Amino acid sequence: QVQLVESGGGSVQAGGSLRLSCAASGRTFSNCNIGWFRRTPGKEREFVATITRNGGATYYADSVKGRFTISRDDAKNMGYLQMNSLKPEDTALYCCGADGAVRTTYSLTRPGTYDYWGQGTHVTVSS
Repeated sequence: QVQLVESGGGSVQAGGSLRLSCAASGRTFSNCNIGWFRRTPGKEREFVATITRNGGATYYADSVKGRFTISRDDAKNMGYLQMNSLKPEDTALYCCGADGAVRTTYSLTRPGTYDYWGQGTHVTVSS
């Protein structure tokens, strides 16, 4: 079992920055892939970024590439999403997920891959 708690959301103006955190407890965190997804009303969860277990390879959605950076600190059981140059269309509930298996890049972009989820943290970007 892995318990995840997100924090760091808030309201910012377009062009601003936020750093989201995902605190994990439970099984060995370094063995988990970590994914960030976002959800807006009436839409499916959208892949944002992922960082793989152990090696820490990163992948991003095209919509955030160059603006967002995913990272992890296994010693602290923490995952992070640094969001810069925020746009109004980034407004959403941001959730982190964890999965403990070796996965393909494609599967890591799919929310169904992740076994554990946090409750999410809201991000609002105003124009």
